[in-house]
Amino acid sequence: MSSVNMTPAVADVMLEIGHLEVRYGGIRALHDLSLRVPRGSIVTLIGANGAGKSTALRTISGLVPPTAGSIRFVGQEIAGWPAHKIVAQGLAHVPEGRLVFPDLTVRENLMMGAYLRRDRKVICSDLEWVGEFFPRLRERLRQQAGTLSGGEQQMLAIGRALMGRPTCLMLDEPSLGIAPLLVELIFERLVALNRERGMTMLLVEQNASLALKVSSYAYVLETGGIHLEGPSAELINRSEIKEAYLGH
Repeated sequence: MSSVNMTPAVADVMLEIGHLEVRYGGIRALHDLSLRVPRGSIVTLIGANGAGKSTALRTISGLVPPTAGSIRFVGQEIAGWPAHKIVAQGLAHVPEGRLVFPDLTVRENLMMGAYLRRDRKVICSDLEWVGEFFPRLRERLRQQAGTLSGGEQQMLAIGRALMGRPTCLMLDEPSLGIAPLLVELIFERLVALNRERGMTMLLVEQNASLALKVSSYAYVLETGGIHLEGPSAELINRSEIKEAYLGH
C-alpha cells in the first residue's frame, strides 16, 4: 500500500498549519506546530501517546479553539471557525473512538453525514457508492450501529464522513481497537480512496509502521511540537524512528 508521492515543498497545498498553539488552562498542549498537507496526498502525524496528535486534529476541525497560529484550508484562514462551517468547506474529521450513533441504524448514521447537503438525488447515489466501497455496511444498512464490531463501526465513521463529500479527510487512530484483518481492509480502502478519487488525507495513527507505509510524507510530534519531518519512505528507515515507534 502506498499513496501519491508528493512533498509539501512542491505540491499544491490544501491544508497548511502555521505556528499553531493550543492551551488547556495553564497547560500548553501544542506549540509552534507547522505542517502542510498537499492536495491529493496522504500525510501522517505520528508520535507517542499524549504528544498532542488528537488535539491537533480537533483544533483544525474547530472542536478546540487555538491560542495562536494559522490554519489555512484551500487558501482560506479557518482558525477559530465553528466546526459545522469547517465541515461545509470540505474538511471532514473522523474522530478517535469512531463515535457512531449506537441507537441509529447504519443507514441513518450515514445519512447524518449528509445533513448539510440538499442534493437528495446525489445523496442517494453517494449512499450507494459508500455501500459499494464498504460492502459490510451495505449488508447491514438496517442494523443498529451499536451492534457492529469495532472495525465495522470504523468503516461506518469513515463512510459517514464521506457522505459529506469532503475534499480532505482527517482520521484519528483508525486502527485503534480493531482486529488486524479489518485494519488491513480499512487501510486498503483508504489507499484506494486516495488513488482512485484523489482524496487528500491527514492521518494520525499510533501504528507508525502502517502509517508510514501508506503515507508520502510524515511529521513526528513530541510534547506538542514537530520533532522531525520528511518523506515517509526515508523516515521509516531512520534508526531513531525504528527505536521509538517501530519496535526495532
